[in-house]
Amino acid sequence: MNSLDGVRVLDLSRVLAGPWCTQTLADLGADVIKVERPLVNGSGGDDTRSWGPPFLKDDAGHDTAEAAYYLGANRNKRSLTCDIAQAAGQQLIRDLVQHCDVFIENFKVGDMARYGLDYPALQALNPRLVYCSITGFGQTGPYHQRAGYDYAIQAMGGLMSVTGERDDLGGGPQKVGVAVADLFTGMYASVAILAALRHAEKTGTGQHIDMALLDTQVAMLANLGANYLVKGDGVAPGRAGNAHANIVPYQVFEVQPPPDAAPGTRDHLIVAVGNDGQFVRFCAVLGIPELATNPLFAKNQDRVRHRSTLVPILETLLRSRTKAEWLPLLEQATVPAGPINSLAEVFADPQVLARGMVDEWAHPLCARLPLVASPIHMSATPVRRDLPPPLLGQHTDAVLRDLLHTTDDQLAALRNSGTI
Repeated sequence: MNSLDGVRVLDLSRVLAGPWCTQTLADLGADVIKVERPLVNGSGGDDTRSWGPPFLKDDAGHDTAEAAYYLGANRNKRSLTCDIAQAAGQQLIRDLVQHCDVFIENFKVGDMARYGLDYPALQALNPRLVYCSITGFGQTGPYHQRAGYDYAIQAMGGLMSVTGERDDLGGGPQKVGVAVADLFTGMYASVAILAALRHAEKTGTGQHIDMALLDTQVAMLANLGANYLVKGDGVAPGRAGNAHANIVPYQVFEVQPPPDAAPGTRDHLIVAVGNDGQFVRFCAVLGIPELATNPLFAKNQDRVRHRSTLVPILETLLRSRTKAEWLPLLEQATVPAGPINSLAEVFADPQVLARGMVDEWAHPLCARLPLVASPIHMSATPVRRDLPPPLLGQHTDAVLRDLLHTTDDQLAALRNSGTI
């Protein structure tokens, strides 16, 4: 049994924010029906199905049509094809909604209303429906008609102004390596949907959830946003590189490269001293316990104020040993520290493997498909572990037969018209 057994989601979202949300719900046991565009002239389905390379390789080592991007955001779902631009497709969605608890879409503002699939229209058919819209800028405000993409949102929402090396060290605007505005919006959306389902259970009525990437990005500024607003001096924080705005020392440090490293190799580790007790132990490991009692550095607020004096001292000391020498000493002293791993090192890490974060599926095109697994671990209701739907529209017939009792003749008619 899974946590969300019995919850059915009709998912009209594509690319990342919406699919990330519904993948989380599917992991928890919801029946997620992923609605995709039918294949026409070689094009159809979620855009990410073709966002490669890399593509999944079959057992003979040849590229298939399945992009890794799509496989990473759509596990545990069923795929149904439906052309909502057609009246018959719109009616099909209206019929399906009456058998669902959640409806999620990430079309431009106004598109759902033009199709007769907006919240008021569907709520009239299913008063308990939780309807979630995900857009770049939300359903209201001066930008609500604009298309919003993660890259632009990271820029507009301030993230790129605080990400990257310091400007005085040659830094400049830098996006995060993964689409964090999409991913955070998907996670906020999943939390909101669960809360709305709880409300529907208690009251019998659903509601409309209006999720915007820009809203989420502004919320994600977290302590930096609070710093700016609370200070109230109008001076915006700049890029701090790998340092922390409010904690010192909390950054990357260069260390001595390993003895077998190629000439010119540089190696690093991170140190994340979060309180004064950890700083005392850190100084002891470095062999300079007196530094922890120096009034310039004894308290974190002192270390932040005197960062430019303290950090060069630490940099010099840490360059004296290798990462392999420092990390055991820091771990023994319970000083938070760690290596900067490549993805190859991440997926070979014994802790990552022990936690089951690399899972393998038997895909119809490939006997062993490794993918990242869900990070959720629950003692009584484990997460599901089904494949992303390998074939576009793989479950169309089964879903329509089970939920709408569609006959073979009706399925043939829908298929002949291009509706499915």
